[in-house]
Amino acid sequence: MDKQTSSYPFSVGVIALIFSMLSLCIGTSFAKGLFPVLGAQGTSSYRLLFSALLLWCIWRPWRFSLNIGQVKLLLFYGVSLGLMNLLFYMALRTIPLGVAIAIEFCGPLGLALYSSRQKIDILWIGLVIIGLSFLIPFENTTASLDPTGIFYAVCCAFFWASYIIVGQKIKTIHPGQASTVGITIAACVTLPFSLSHLGIEFWQPQLFGLGLLVGILSSALPYSLEMISLRSLDRKTFGVLLSLEPAFGAITASIILQEFLSLSQILAIICIVSASIGCILTANRKLSS
Repeated sequence: MDKQTSSYPFSVGVIALIFSMLSLCIGTSFAKGLFPVLGAQGTSSYRLLFSALLLWCIWRPWRFSLNIGQVKLLLFYGVSLGLMNLLFYMALRTIPLGVAIAIEFCGPLGLALYSSRQKIDILWIGLVIIGLSFLIPFENTTASLDPTGIFYAVCCAFFWASYIIVGQKIKTIHPGQASTVGITIAACVTLPFSLSHLGIEFWQPQLFGLGLLVGILSSALPYSLEMISLRSLDRKTFGVLLSLEPAFGAITASIILQEFLSLSQILAIICIVSASIGCILTANRKLSS
């Protein structure tokens, strides 16, 4: 178990992470309201552009130097982050927020299962398969999901796993600099898709305020709260709590977007969340034993 080196008490870390997840899900719900005007492509760019502007003001990354190797890592980091965000928003066009989060969670979960390879992992893999089977669209069911949306969410899961792999290699870079430069690169990755989709209509000053709000709620505030949480919670507790994000997404989407899930979709989220929690608990038990 990781040692806690921060003066923040345990309860503050828990509250910070809960509000981080709530902020992220609320911000994403508001972002979906921009889809009719900007589309998924434009909305993802708005989120990343305004997040990058905020982080440049907060962290002032020009104060830190970078070598060629670090620049290459940040390029891969930013590309993975940009494609992950773009694909997630593309998925949100046709499938509910809670379901999209659950599917994308299969990326880091699959990475954890691959790294662990314990016998009990068969149980967690089975739960993921059961959960995903609940989401497979069938033509004659009213609760079926759009296969294109599922495809985008699965691709998003792949790039989330890539983002984690690269993110683990940039520990020598200042976290504020890494996040600022990474999100800036991510914004540049999504911008061509947005401009090809919208053209000059992408730049709509009347939407800048909402874009700033989405940037704060979806990135700036959750990132700051996670920094507090990471300094007061051990890895196991942090991972278990973070696994509840699909449930938070489903709840906020039902309140803000009126996206009510079917029984099969709720069961799918429960299976995937349970698999994620179980994988984290058993993996950490092995590491700490």
